[in-house]
Amino acid sequence: MTQSILRLDAFLPYRLSIASNMVSDVISQAYAKLFGLTIPEWRLIAVIAEADGLTQQEICLRTHMDKVTVSRAAISLSSRGLVLRQPNPQDGRSHRLSLSETGRQLYDQVVPKALELDQQIFGKLSSEALEQFVRSLVHITEMAAGLLDAGVSSASGEAGAASGD
Repeated sequence: MTQSILRLDAFLPYRLSIASNMVSDVISQAYAKLFGLTIPEWRLIAVIAEADGLTQQEICLRTHMDKVTVSRAAISLSSRGLVLRQPNPQDGRSHRLSLSETGRQLYDQVVPKALELDQQIFGKLSSEALEQFVRSLVHITEMAAGLLDAGVSSASGEAGAASGD
């Protein structure tokens, strides 16, 4: 019986995780230095700016961040006066989050830097290559979601999810 050898540098989940981590590190450093934001905080601000009045559960679904991460980011942003928490009329236990005027102003400051970083990282790709890359990412995301929905996961479960590969 021949055993296959896994070369980590050629293992696509690993390569995807490394690329994702490197891009996140660049963005995280810039947002922390320029705006005092963590990546989860920025994601909350951005998703709330796109669809005002979301619950934390809705944010979890849209961003694929866990409840604890979303909750911590929401508390931090609320305490800084960037996000407003209003009771959810459909569910007395949850709140709807929206950007305060200060939060909207911060969003308006961060967007140009986000677009600049996007250009610095992906700007050398042709528009065709970039479109194909985005289509590939969407396809990969859909395939992974299908596996999750089907209950297919690694034996290590949580460890694999935490490491990203």
